[in-house]
Order: sequence, then C-alpha cells, then structure tokens
Amino acid sequence: MPTQSFMAYENETDAFQIDSLTVENRLDRISIYGSLDLTKNRHGLESALKLKRIIDASIDALKRDKNLPDQITTVAAESVENPF
Repeated sequence: MPTQSFMAYENETDAFQIDSLTVENRLDRISIYGSLDLTKNRHGLESALKLKRIIDASIDALKRDKNLPDQITTVAAESVENPF
C-alpha cells in the first residue's frame, strides 16, 4: 500500500497489493480481488489495518458525495497491446 493516504475514486492509476489481494482505484469504483489471510500475528494486524484504511477512505468518499446515484453502469476496461 502506498505510504500516502489512499484517495478513493480520485484517479485511474493507483493499484497495489496487500499480500495476494489487489486493490485498483478507479474514478467510478474501487476493485478489490484476490485473497488475503488475516493471520493472528503482527503481519495479520498490519494487513487488516491496511484493508481497513482502504474501506474507510472509500466510505468517507461515498458519504461526501452529495449527488451519489442509486446505481451506475460500469464500462469494462479496454485492453490495449503492450507497446514495448
């Protein structure tokens, strides 16, 4: 997870991992996929706190949006050929 605050719904570029869990920031959604074991040790606590910060930032951003629609239609990301 980045060292700065997670700015939910602010860009299309943030992507990071917590163990095998991937988080992608988008303008219209936060995608979370993969798996994460919250083990009963310091590492599990750190992982749980990282996930909590993501969820808290997402909830805060949603609460601040006074024009939050009931639903949105998401558009699948377009795959492009790697230019390298």
